[in-house]
Amino acid sequence: MIGYVTLGTNDLARGARFYDALAAELGVGRMMEFDSFIAWGEPGGKAGIGLTKPFDGQAPSIGNGVMVALEAADTAQVDRLHAIALAHGGSDEGAPGPRGEGFYAGYFRDPDGNKLNAFIMAG
Repeated sequence: MIGYVTLGTNDLARGARFYDALAAELGVGRMMEFDSFIAWGEPGGKAGIGLTKPFDGQAPSIGNGVMVALEAADTAQVDRLHAIALAHGGSDEGAPGPRGEGFYAGYFRDPDGNKLNAFIMAG
C-alpha cells in the first residue's frame, strides 16, 4: 500500500552517502534526483525512500514514533544493513537480533536522526 517514504535532511550530500550505501546493499540505486531531493528505489518496484530539504525552507525535524522499515532478504542482510548504516554516519538504536517469534531486526538512525530498521519476517 505504501508508495514511498520521504524524510527530511539538513545536509543532502551527507544523507545521500548514507542512503546510497543502504540502497546498494538492497540492490537499488537512485531513481530520481534534483537539487534538493533524491529518491532511491526501482520504478514500478517496491516502495522507495526519498530524502529532501523541506519545501517550506524550515529545518527538518524527526518524528517521534516514526520509523521506516527496510525489508531484507535474510538475517545476514539485516546484519549487513545495520553495519552499513553505522559505517556511514548512522547511530545504533538496537543491534540485529530476534524480536519475538518469526521477526529479526536491527534498528538505527540516519545522520539526521530519522529512525529506520532492517527486518526479515519468517514465513
